[in-house]
Amino acid sequence: MENIIELQKKIIPEALNLLEKRYNILKNIYALQPIGRRGLSNNLFIGERIIRTEVEILKDLGLIDISPAGMSVTSQGVNIIESLQEYIYKLRGIKDIEEKLKKKLNIHEVKVVPGNLEENQYMMVDLGKTTAALILSKIHDNSIIGVTGGSTMAAVAHGIEKPSKSNNVIVLPARGGIGKEVESQANTIAAEMARRLKCQYQLLHASDTLGQQALESILQDPEIQKVTNVIKTADLLVFGIGRADTMADRRDLSPEVIEKLNSHKAVAEAFGFYFTREGDIVYEMKTVGISYCDFQRISTVIGVAGGANKAEAIVAISKLKKSMILVTDEGAAVEILEKY
Repeated sequence: MENIIELQKKIIPEALNLLEKRYNILKNIYALQPIGRRGLSNNLFIGERIIRTEVEILKDLGLIDISPAGMSVTSQGVNIIESLQEYIYKLRGIKDIEEKLKKKLNIHEVKVVPGNLEENQYMMVDLGKTTAALILSKIHDNSIIGVTGGSTMAAVAHGIEKPSKSNNVIVLPARGGIGKEVESQANTIAAEMARRLKCQYQLLHASDTLGQQALESILQDPEIQKVTNVIKTADLLVFGIGRADTMADRRDLSPEVIEKLNSHKAVAEAFGFYFTREGDIVYEMKTVGISYCDFQRISTVIGVAGGANKAEAIVAISKLKKSMILVTDEGAAVEILEKY
């Protein structure tokens, strides 16, 4: 296939450009459906006149439906998206990028999806589905899965499209709750993931931003202890990789702590710890759930992050565990390969 693609690039490069453009439009409609032409135009930064022309072609081909609610992808369109994925990956040289990034970061495995999350929100769907497929491939009988919170992890849960064939699988939140958005809470994500996998789950009814005294008190609760004890036996952890500044803001850290993070050049956050680019711990939050020691012990860990602005954070977290599996996008991957 690589030889054919190279020949096509030389003989009919305009056809490949058109294919990528229509594939990109189709994937955006699928991720955001139902969506109107104006919304699609704004999301893709493509003129509305061009979008109108392209969607009419896709409609005539039977790949999308247009209704008063907006555009949506037909079953035939979904088949086209899935069938073209491998071709688009080869066209963009994704396998080569994966190998280079794996070598650069010196970790066990890297999965890259085409595109940049900062430019196209549908990339969140791709990150979710790619990670979901990895999870299904790693689950075995008696697996205990820990999952953190965040919008990326919510996409991972929704990316699971078929149940696990393994028995006695349990999904648990790896951290306590943070923020006000219920959809991105670790509890909600664990329950949704378990529902789609058709397995058991347990919930952790504790905030991830408690004061030290309150935290010590709640950790004595028998029900909380029961869940945290199971979490610490997890053999598969799926977690989001955050920027230090973004997560410090979300956790509403004090000005003194933020000054410490800045002075020590913290660039990444994961499971309540803040790290420098070299992977050194700058600050640890006393929270409920997976600790850094637990992270080091877990046999299979999958870190997920997309967008070029996450590049430095990904580099930092990759220093922590060489057996880690990374799922990221082309934007972050290229940024790492070119700048780090």
